[in-house]
Amino acid sequence: MDKDEIHLRRLPAAAPWGPHTDSDFHGVDFLPDSLSEVPDETGMRVNKKYSCLPAEEKGIHIINIRAIEDIGYDQHESTLLNSLSKNPDADCKYGLYFRDGKRKVDYILVYHYKKSSAGRTLTRRAQHNDAGARGAKQDPLPGKGVQMEMGESEPHTDCHEDDKRFRREEYEGNLVEAGLELEHDEDTKIHGVGFVKIHAPWNVLCREAEFLKLKMPTKKMYQINQTHGLLKKINSVLQKITEPIQPKVAERKPQTVKRLSYPFSREKQHLFDLSDRDSFFDSKTRSTIVYEILKRTTCTKAKYSMGITSLLANGVYSAAYPLHDGDYEGENVEPNDRKLLCEEWASYGVFYKYQPIDLVRKYFGEKIGLYFAWLGVYTQMLIPASIVGIIVFLYGCATVDENIPSMEMCDQRNNITMCPLCDRTCSYWKMSSACATARASHLFDNPATVFFSVFMALWAATFMEHWKRKQMRLNYRWDLTGFEEEEEAVKAHPRAEYEAKVLEKSLRKEHKHKETDKEKLTWKDRFPAYLTNFVGIIFMVGLTFAIVFGVIIYRISTAAALAISATPSGRSSVRVTVTATAVIINLVVIIFLDEVYGCIARWLTQIEVPKTDKNFEERLIFKAFLLKFVNAYTPIFYVAFFKGRFVGRPGDYVYIFHSFRMEECAPGGCLMELCIQLSIIMLGKQLIQNNLFEIGIPKMKKFIRYMKLKRRRSLDHEEHMKKKQRYEVDYNLEPFSGLTPEYMEMIIQFGFVTLFVASFPLAPLFALLNNIIEIRLDAKKFVTELRRPVAVRAKDIGIWYNILRGIGKLAVIINAFVISFTSDFIPRLVYLYMYSENGTMHGFVNHTLSSFNVSDFQAGTAPNDPMELGYEVQICRYKDYREPPWSENKYDISKDFWAVLAARLAFVIVFQNLVMFMSDFVDWIIPDIPKDISQQIHKEKVLMVEVFMREEQGKLQMLETWKDKDKKKGENCNNHSPRLSLSHSGSLSSCHSYPVDV
Repeated sequence: MDKDEIHLRRLPAAAPWGPHTDSDFHGVDFLPDSLSEVPDETGMRVNKKYSCLPAEEKGIHIINIRAIEDIGYDQHESTLLNSLSKNPDADCKYGLYFRDGKRKVDYILVYHYKKSSAGRTLTRRAQHNDAGARGAKQDPLPGKGVQMEMGESEPHTDCHEDDKRFRREEYEGNLVEAGLELEHDEDTKIHGVGFVKIHAPWNVLCREAEFLKLKMPTKKMYQINQTHGLLKKINSVLQKITEPIQPKVAERKPQTVKRLSYPFSREKQHLFDLSDRDSFFDSKTRSTIVYEILKRTTCTKAKYSMGITSLLANGVYSAAYPLHDGDYEGENVEPNDRKLLCEEWASYGVFYKYQPIDLVRKYFGEKIGLYFAWLGVYTQMLIPASIVGIIVFLYGCATVDENIPSMEMCDQRNNITMCPLCDRTCSYWKMSSACATARASHLFDNPATVFFSVFMALWAATFMEHWKRKQMRLNYRWDLTGFEEEEEAVKAHPRAEYEAKVLEKSLRKEHKHKETDKEKLTWKDRFPAYLTNFVGIIFMVGLTFAIVFGVIIYRISTAAALAISATPSGRSSVRVTVTATAVIINLVVIIFLDEVYGCIARWLTQIEVPKTDKNFEERLIFKAFLLKFVNAYTPIFYVAFFKGRFVGRPGDYVYIFHSFRMEECAPGGCLMELCIQLSIIMLGKQLIQNNLFEIGIPKMKKFIRYMKLKRRRSLDHEEHMKKKQRYEVDYNLEPFSGLTPEYMEMIIQFGFVTLFVASFPLAPLFALLNNIIEIRLDAKKFVTELRRPVAVRAKDIGIWYNILRGIGKLAVIINAFVISFTSDFIPRLVYLYMYSENGTMHGFVNHTLSSFNVSDFQAGTAPNDPMELGYEVQICRYKDYREPPWSENKYDISKDFWAVLAARLAFVIVFQNLVMFMSDFVDWIIPDIPKDISQQIHKEKVLMVEVFMREEQGKLQMLETWKDKDKKKGENCNNHSPRLSLSHSGSLSSCHSYPVDV
């Protein structure tokens, strides 16, 4: 035939080879030139496995094309062909459904393939039918015409690409055998990327729901217990007050009735509300079911068992994700949950509203829903903490002019001359020059901060109990009670990496000893990984300490260099300049090491090869939290507990490397510097991570992808004019990387709020302001910038709860030490009750200062300009409890030091035990499960027993009815045929052979 002609032929249903599809011709079915040629064994095997068409559809039309790239037709002919058929993209709602417009796309697999230049004219849309059709790209069937076309249209692909294609074919064939329905699409706007659309039919959904023990709503409905009397009136008033801040979603009204839920069973389908099968399993549940099938379906080529995770890791597939429900912006967008979430949740304009947690759970699953519910409860609980913190701060502002110690320090008439802060270059200085620091210290170092520390310890315990109760309410509302069975099943499911390691070990052992027993990884196999983990963590912690030590050297050397400045203003601002620049350096290092430590923690966990996903997540969280905790808090711990403790005294200072003197605290104490350090690190970390990492970097990646796609679109104007399918749009979004970074950020913030709150009462306020933005920022990221994550069921927040409890307990101890050792609270109490002559704080500053005779300076350490103050100094003062130079034991530690130390230790013991007891009392007095929820759970169990009892009674009544009918039928047979009663029982059974409709 001529090369420009297209012939349509009817292939008989009995044809042995069936239809043929080859990726080189992108979906065009070819008829072999020689019909007498029989396909080889490989072709028959592949065709049999992936081309299981129903009998009524085996007779199909075949197009035989000689040189497809030489076909030419005018534009009006193309328009005529397009007008004959309606837009298929509109039928499938632009990728949300299969090409038939009926079957919903539940999951997407993405793969890369090499696309020839000749294939851009006709592209492939290969579809699987309802029974499950062909695989991704089949090997060509034999035939001279086909082989010649192959040679003309596409070059030979390398073995690596062929291996990936074979793995995809086998894996997709196994998915078809598991009951899933597949459809391919390579006619996309993204060159070289193919998509596999997966649909789970009703019978597969029912089977997997039963296997996963998914609780589904039954037909039985019951009344939820309502409050009565005064509580009912209070609740109604609160509902009216909070009406403006409630999200405008369907679930915002309190439920009065609830459907009874029960684990799905195919044998008991009559119990469930199946009036609308399309919506019985929502999109979240459907994608979860498909993902479970993808995880356990393997590809066993080359003796290597691979699930979807291994296939993704090896590049066989490039991505796997469920689809979003639709667009969230634009004109004529159909209403969907994603659009509703974007309007009522993922918008900064609704920051004052409650979160639609039920809708978040419906769309993203329980695990993500619990994260946002926890974040919402934490943010709400920060409101009272912020109010009390502001009151404490305002109290400090109001009493700063009445604080006697700061007034004494600012009084220039006292004429207290202080010893030099460094050797040689630093001179003597007046204490009144530190007046501003002393006044600022009182804002945070006052008696109210002790009360605030106790309050925050009780706040942390109350927050944990409140969250447990909220969690139980959500478990009841989301039908997660009795979830342990499935959780254990999930724990036991081994990871693909673990299975690969076990397989490698068994093959190695089989090669050596010919043993085939089931293997598992022992501690001996993991010992190199454990050793690497131990050495790596120790090295990272040592690196953090080394960086903090380097910053200390910077502070000391910079202070000495700035002290040489000739200007008095420069010398007066040395302490502030050094502190501010050192904290900024610490902040930059902390943010950089945060990202590095996150990657290192993941790598260390991967080489351990944990058996299950839960083990992997817990070990990763532990390592990442340990490294990031040390990284974030080491500089703060240094200022709080080590700075100024190992200075020595004038004439006998402690030196680093025999050159640098250790740092001293300001005359007002180190608490003000601790406050500066904490505030800058906390605020800077939140602002930079939120604005740069969570907003800037995703937008930059999105812009880079947009520019790449724009460059590709310019190559093909025809494909650029087409509207993108839903799965193409979602493919360009960022993949979901888990909740660990989100939790980690909030846990570190929780530490800032609780651990050193005695030094910074405004920490809860800044955390509250950050979280108000953080909730909407995370919501916007999940709804608009991330691919839809696979819904995961969970009944709690997991190991994070234990970390929160640990931080809460640690906060009590740290605040006790901050109050007693870092602040001047205890020395003031000791002076007031032991040394004060008139029962006031007058003379406290002089009591805390020791004297030094300048003639006792070591050689080379005295100031170069001793007359800088205008007079000769003979005695200078320094902050410490030591004997004066005129004493017999001059410069020894005085008894006042031991009295203050004993009081400090006693305060730590009393404060710690008292606050711990109060926290445990709060924990004990507040029940973990609300009373109404426990009653409802009990009511559900009773109702479920009643349902099954009625069902059993109905079965018994039906059996008795059948027996009565059977007995009457037998009597009728005996009355009408007396002779039959004397015959064999086998002949009598013929009277009973009537059909029974069960």
